[in-house]
Amino acid sequence: MFMEKLKNYLPENISPEINRDSVSFKITASTLKEVISNFVFEKKLSFKLMTATDERNEHGVFKIWYVFSVPGTKHLIIPYLELTETIEFPSLALSVNQLWHYERLVHTFFGLTPVGHPDLRPVTLHENWPENIYPLRKDFLWNTRPTETNLTYAFETVTGEGIYEIPVGPIHAGIIEPGHFRFSVAGENIVALEPRLGFTHKGSEKMFELFSLPDQLRLSEKISGDSSFSHSLAFALAVEKLANLKIPKRAEFLRVIFAELERLANHFGDLGAIMMDAGFNFGGSQGSRLREMIMQINESLTNSRFLRGVNTVGGVTKDIDDATNKKLADALDRIKKDYSEGLAIAENSMSLLNRLKGTGLLAQEIALNQGVTGVPARAIGIATDTRVDYPYSSYQQLFTGPIAIENEGDVYARFKVRSAEIFSSIKIITTALSTMPAGEIAKDLTLPLIFKENDYTVSQVEGWRGEIVYFITTDATGKISRVFPRDPSMINWSILKDVCLDNVVPDFPLINKSFNLSYTGNDL
Repeated sequence: MFMEKLKNYLPENISPEINRDSVSFKITASTLKEVISNFVFEKKLSFKLMTATDERNEHGVFKIWYVFSVPGTKHLIIPYLELTETIEFPSLALSVNQLWHYERLVHTFFGLTPVGHPDLRPVTLHENWPENIYPLRKDFLWNTRPTETNLTYAFETVTGEGIYEIPVGPIHAGIIEPGHFRFSVAGENIVALEPRLGFTHKGSEKMFELFSLPDQLRLSEKISGDSSFSHSLAFALAVEKLANLKIPKRAEFLRVIFAELERLANHFGDLGAIMMDAGFNFGGSQGSRLREMIMQINESLTNSRFLRGVNTVGGVTKDIDDATNKKLADALDRIKKDYSEGLAIAENSMSLLNRLKGTGLLAQEIALNQGVTGVPARAIGIATDTRVDYPYSSYQQLFTGPIAIENEGDVYARFKVRSAEIFSSIKIITTALSTMPAGEIAKDLTLPLIFKENDYTVSQVEGWRGEIVYFITTDATGKISRVFPRDPSMINWSILKDVCLDNVVPDFPLINKSFNLSYTGNDL
């Protein structure tokens, strides 16, 4: 039955390897372009990620993995390429734009060269990192301190009469994370923008190789701190797949509640920040106040404003009793009414709407080519939401849509998508509270868990920014050997330069805030 669903998607003359909800198969450098292009352009599969694993000690190869999901199913198709006596593979970045950044990552961290890629400048690692040292190879020890170098990073340049550059960052006013933006400007109009990130790189992927399972779970909460719950949920779901664990139904409902509380807090914060950047101080204050109310609810439920320490492999660590259930439902009802009143005032402010409408337009063609995810995708008419497309943790019962969609692709459209999702998140939580099944909140597990050797798994979660994907492999001993967390910001940073074109420099903070991308989620 499983293969019956997928046979129309798979190439002929392959040896498919079935693994739970996915099928993988080996491809060669000569068939790579044909297979991947067919999946993207003909079969219309959804590309999730590309990454590499260093398996030289066990199998004498580097592997490059390409992960696709099949629309309308929970199934994944994963072709992989093995490199034995070479470190080169064909680049597809010019034809499949979504691969552009992934190929650069594989080149920077594994030293594998995508032949034909037009831009092999290192990403994340800066000028003090020496050339030809690749930290995600297994023979690079975590505590190695390479000799610092003083290389030069070549920014893209734009020439022409009256063109000048404005460097911004990496240190910014306020308390936001560091990132550098190089603007090329004619008058006040932006003609080019090149973001330079990597200032918050923590070596997370390397640390995942070293840590025990409990510490790996805690590390997942630190990938992007404002998405602590969603990242730890994605990690837990992947590990539960590896261990073939089925968690209690009550735990699934609780995970949905906490995930939606995280979404609410951040959407309130983003809406307030957008209004504040547009000079609508009343709306900014309201957004901050409502965010704080959700954060205090989080703390009262879990002892953590950011919902850390809540997810565990096999379930959750915090329950909601009947009395708290009613208090939470009542509090959300008050917050909903409060927000509705503030939204009505905002929607009647012509000065606010004039700033938001038509600013930071994202073309749907660019969004599709780059694989944009989350709020920016839904704000340009792309109906994508992992909670509906690939449901997990009982979302199939608690949220069947409709997905919040707008079509204009500007700051106002992203504002409206977040606003609609606030109401849907409150509805999801109240539905979960009123239909909460009885039972345990976690499986009673004995650590360490035993995993199958040379295994892999993929999990998908709809974080408040967009889809979070975790790719995990085990080695020949059954130990977790590779964890690649793909935050939605890693994708969506790639389109900021396109969104800002032909806008004026003073609108950049507003456009940037309408995406509110994570620096640390990108930098890992």
